[in-house]
Amino acid sequence: MNYDTLMAPHHAVDSEGPLKESDYLKIKKAALVLRAVNHRLRQQIIQTIYEHKRISVTDLYVKLRLEQSVASQHLAILRKADVVTTVRDGKFIFYAVNQERIDGIMNFVNNLVG
Repeated sequence: MNYDTLMAPHHAVDSEGPLKESDYLKIKKAALVLRAVNHRLRQQIIQTIYEHKRISVTDLYVKLRLEQSVASQHLAILRKADVVTTVRDGKFIFYAVNQERIDGIMNFVNNLVG
């Protein structure tokens, strides 16, 4: 039996029996979010956005001394994980930290480690 078979929703079991598919999807989404924030540069990006409340990608990559493409790549990962949100203002896109998502991550981790 391989890893994918073990982790499939119909084979996953906890102390109360098989996991529901919705539980499996929540775990997959949590893993995506944790992978997104478990990166030093992305943590710096989140911190910088948080400190400025909202910031344009240009200001962000200038402040962090990054190539524009690197900043955009990491912001895309954070957007996909819903850790940051975007707001268009004219021709600029501003990023803000999704505080609800951060709080959810913190609650998930606290519940996980007890």
